Amino acid sequence: MKQIIVILTMLFAGQLMAQTKYESGMQKGLEQFAAAKSAEDMAAASAFFERIADAEKDKWLPYYYAAYTNHLTGWMNPKADKDKVAEKSKDLLGKAEALEKNADTYCMRQMIAIQQLTVDGMSRYQTYGAIAAQAIEDAKKADANNPRIYLVEAQYMINVPAAFGGGKAVAKKLVEKSLELYGTYKPASPFHPQWGKDQATQLLAACQ
Repeated sequence: MKQIIVILTMLFAGQLMAQTKYESGMQKGLEQFAAAKSAEDMAAASAFFERIADAEKDKWLPYYYAAYTNHLTGWMNPKADKDKVAEKSKDLLGKAEALEKNADTYCMRQMIAIQQLTVDGMSRYQTYGAIAAQAIEDAKKADANNPRIYLVEAQYMINVPAAFGGGKAVAKKLVEKSLELYGTYKPASPFHPQWGKDQATQLLAACQ
């Protein structure tokens, strides 16, 4: 009996240490992400999250953050090959989605599609516009109360001509809904996505 108790105690301690190591890594990664000032800094954060993901193969969040921070490098570096950046983001996001699909992964898929659309809006609108629209629809089905859905939709719609259903008035309604939801939104854990409120506030000012 004593041997069983010792074994169970050791197993529990091992699980606790592994969990603590994961949480410590995620905290460090999020701090690195928040402190990033350049595309190179953001790429380093992405690589850090990817290492966590490869070590914790049953958790979707590290792959999600690896995809998100990689995605941001495409905007932070004006000379970046956005298609190349997007393909890497899609690969990382696919690994997250293999573990869990939710409103935030769908939002990420929309953001990646928009990044590729901007390479050549005229020729890519139908293809990537459709992917982005479907991702938003899927996100709303997954969790219509996630504020980032309406933020990323507004970020896109503000750049769509009013004649095609976009413009500032449309974006304003979306971002107002986003900010309203941020007021009550509670992440499932300290490591779940929380970003976007500051961006929504800035976007609302741009919609005035």
